[in-house]
Amino acid sequence: MKTVLKWALTTTALIASPAMAEMLDVEKDELKFGFIKLTDMAPLAVAYEKGYFEDEGLFVTLEAQANWKVLLDGVISGTLDGAHMLAGQPLAATIGYGTEAHIITPFSMDLNGNAITVSNEIWEQMKEFVPEENGKPVHPISASALKPVVEKYKDQGKPFNMGMVFPVSTHNYELRYWLAAGGLQPGFYSPADVSGQIGADVLLSVTPPPQMPATMEAGTIYGYCVGEPWNQAAVFKGIGVPVITDYELWKNNPEKVFGMSAAFQQENPNTAIAVTKALIRAAIWLDENDNANREEAVEILARSEYVGADYEVIANSMTGTFEYEKGDKREVPDFNVFFRYNATYPYYSDAVWYLTQMRRWGQIAEAKPDSWYDEIAKSVYKPEIYLEAARHLVDEGLANEEDFPWDTDGYKAPTPAGDIIDGIAYDGKTPNAYIDSLPIGLKSGQIVEGNEVKG
Repeated sequence: MKTVLKWALTTTALIASPAMAEMLDVEKDELKFGFIKLTDMAPLAVAYEKGYFEDEGLFVTLEAQANWKVLLDGVISGTLDGAHMLAGQPLAATIGYGTEAHIITPFSMDLNGNAITVSNEIWEQMKEFVPEENGKPVHPISASALKPVVEKYKDQGKPFNMGMVFPVSTHNYELRYWLAAGGLQPGFYSPADVSGQIGADVLLSVTPPPQMPATMEAGTIYGYCVGEPWNQAAVFKGIGVPVITDYELWKNNPEKVFGMSAAFQQENPNTAIAVTKALIRAAIWLDENDNANREEAVEILARSEYVGADYEVIANSMTGTFEYEKGDKREVPDFNVFFRYNATYPYYSDAVWYLTQMRRWGQIAEAKPDSWYDEIAKSVYKPEIYLEAARHLVDEGLANEEDFPWDTDGYKAPTPAGDIIDGIAYDGKTPNAYIDSLPIGLKSGQIVEGNEVKG
């Protein structure tokens, strides 16, 4: 009844408003989208709750999924028409790492939003290696402060375990990036060993996001990289300390995407544009007027059907602050970005970065030419769909012309060295040179055989 009522109200508004004159002739109007219970699923929740999907003639059901694999399988099988996805998932599926399927994205869901948390016990051991100012730790905190702790555990014959959410997740690559920048080896993958722990100083394994705090509290892992609200949950429970946000790791890094199968988009091109329109509107709403709508967004996300965490826990990062230790709350206005800085545009350079990390750690077993990275990025990231949706919104008076990068070639300007924790610049147009510039990880011509890097 709620949906029907919303639809009736929305159609009245459509008739009354010349700015929203024409709906696309969608091929499929009843859709089911999947998500994981994380703060950055917000554009989906907002598009639903604000009636943006209905404005496009779409009747959408949102359904929480048990884990990232179940979610991906749903999109591949067609039981889900699309989903909130790890950016690495469409890329990995398309190149055949794991389940092979051509998945695309017309919409990037957010920037930043993750952090790395360690247990209280590990933090106490790290603190002596972390500089302080006015009695508080100086951020960003390098993994070099963790290195002596890991070495002590090694000397005692104890494995040092940390959690990430999925083998092709941003969290896996961010945690690896942070560890490697601090001189720790996070381990390699090979075609014969997909544990990712070959030669590792720190053993990384998969834990679903909502289970991270409890798994760390039980002592199974000593820390983790995850999206919100599961870092702030550790602070609220008094069981852990976030030591670095991904904003500090790589300023305004790309995070989740909205994924759908290439077959779905080909069969339903107008539907794909309509969905993208609704999601862009939701992203605009989330960031407009200096995040003025964030408290309402937190109220929506706190509901059990979405993230289902306490309002205060979600608000702790979603409203422009981030709490590292209890009482050490700092201003981080860009911890969650949904629209500004062209956050929603699916840049090829974002896709290439993920591919470089897959290659760096052996998920892509052999070196590929730069042209391959460009080709794969363009087969998965679809800015042409995004820009068509944006053009409709501008023409309808629902978005501003100047808010979209109409003339880009799909590649961001190189990320300067000062914006990345290891001080190494990133240029998406030269992936092999970038991979070779990273001190720890595979280089051109190298492969992993058995427990050794060769070449």
